Order: sequence, then C-alpha cells, then structure tokens
Amino acid sequence: MNKDLIINSSADGVEIALLEDKKLVEIHNEKMDTRWAVGDLYLGKVRKIIPGLNAAFVDVGFEKDAFLHYTDLSPYVKSIIKYTQEAIHNNDNSFDFSKFQSEAEIVKTGKISEVLNGKPNVLVQILKEPIAAKGPRLTCEISLAGRFIVLTPFNEIVAVSKKIHSGEERKRLQKMMESIRPKNFGVIVRTAAEGKSTAELHEDLLTLVENWKNIQANLKGAMAPSRIMSEESKTTSILRDLLNEDFNKIVVNDKKIFDVTLSYLQRIAPAKANILSLHNSDQDIFDQYGI
Repeated sequence: MNKDLIINSSADGVEIALLEDKKLVEIHNEKMDTRWAVGDLYLGKVRKIIPGLNAAFVDVGFEKDAFLHYTDLSPYVKSIIKYTQEAIHNNDNSFDFSKFQSEAEIVKTGKISEVLNGKPNVLVQILKEPIAAKGPRLTCEISLAGRFIVLTPFNEIVAVSKKIHSGEERKRLQKMMESIRPKNFGVIVRTAAEGKSTAELHEDLLTLVENWKNIQANLKGAMAPSRIMSEESKTTSILRDLLNEDFNKIVVNDKKIFDVTLSYLQRIAPAKANILSLHNSDQDIFDQYGI
C-alpha cells in the first residue's frame, strides 16, 4: 500500500490529508492558535476544589480554568506535586531525577480534597483541548510519546502494545526495555517497535529522557500559570505515529513547514527525507491531488 501525506497551509491553519493508494482516508486540521494542544505540559495553580464532583479547577493561563478530575490525577500525583516543587526551587542544578524519592500512590477511590489540599502548583498535561466556553481538561498522568515508545515518569512499569501479536517478540521487547529503562521511568512499547533493534529503541528512549530534562530545566523558577513544554506540531506527530516503508510522498505548500518536516525526517528516518517535496504550482495543492 502506498501512502501520501499532503499538507495544505493557509492563513487559517494547516490541513493534513493522508492518502492510501491515492484515496483520502484521513484529514487533520491544525488551527493557527495551537497554544492549548493535547500533550502540552503546564505548570498549573489549583484554584478551586469541588468535592461534589471530586474534581478541581486549575489555572493554566486559559480564560477559563481547566478541569482536573480525581480519576485523571495519576496514582503518582503526590510524587508529581513533590517533584514540581523541587524542580521549581532547584537553585544549584543538582536535581538528579534518578535519585528522586517517590511518594506513596493514591487509592482509586480517594477524595481530591485530600490530595490537593493547600491548592499547590502542579505539573499537568492537556488531555482535551478547550471547547466553546469550557477550559481544557487536564491529567497528571504525564507521558512523553516517541516514535517507538512512550515514556511515563514516576513509575517503574514496562508495558508492551497488545497489537504486537507474537508472544516471543513481546517478551524480547519487554526484556530489552527492562534492561535499558532509567530509574523512575516507566515505558510503554508502541506497536511500531516490533522488530526494531536495541539501538533504535535506546535512541528513542534517550531522546525522550532528554525531553524530560528540558521540562525539568523549564520548571526551574517557573511561576504558575506557565507553559513548560509544547507537543510537536500535528504534522510531525502524524509522521511520528504513521511513518513507515509504505510512505512514498510528502508534499507541502509552505516553506517553513517544509523545513520543519525535513529536519524531523532527517532526525527520525534519514532514508525517507527524499520523499518530501515543496509544492510550487499555482494550482491549489488539494485540487492537484484530488482532495
């Protein structure tokens, strides 16, 4: 199956079309204002606790406070709160996450008023973007997605995608990640990791650990509310999730997006960099490809 990605940039935003054997199968829209994208990390300030909803409203800088339900706190939320404070007040750059002492997990049936008492500042991730008059929905289940793995700080769990059907391959990946996983990090092995070498997975892991170090650096001295890390653009996140040997063409009509995409391809799949091209025709890019 041949896959093409056609990227149309306009004043309103970016439209990304995925074609399979010349037929449109997916279309994604990315508005110009991507400040509140799913996956972004913020330093939020707990503003109000609603015991009846077992939830809290958190200020992340949006015009409406964001919503955080108890079920989205993460079992490791006490560790996250502790980590947030230590990272903010780290004055001598001596904070070593591998030596971080985790707190006890919270119970599934607990009360948010007992966990967020004192209304602390806490590292949160956008779970759902704002809709109409509602603010974003948040989670404390922090995760950083790579091409082959997802890094989950504060736990020690290694999980392998159930879409990898071979029991032998699942065991290989489990054992491999257990051997290279840094302390205080859990790992979810994605379906795309099937058949990949230790070197490829280790490189992905190191990139994500470096991202976590950048988050830690951005927290130093931060004042709530503030954005700590942005998720990749929708274009690069689609490439991260979908790029494989079936792709034979990526066409974009914007030089800036072309440069960003080229840089990303050269980093994650250098052999695929030559499938990217810049659309220079006067004809609308979507019209040219029948979209």
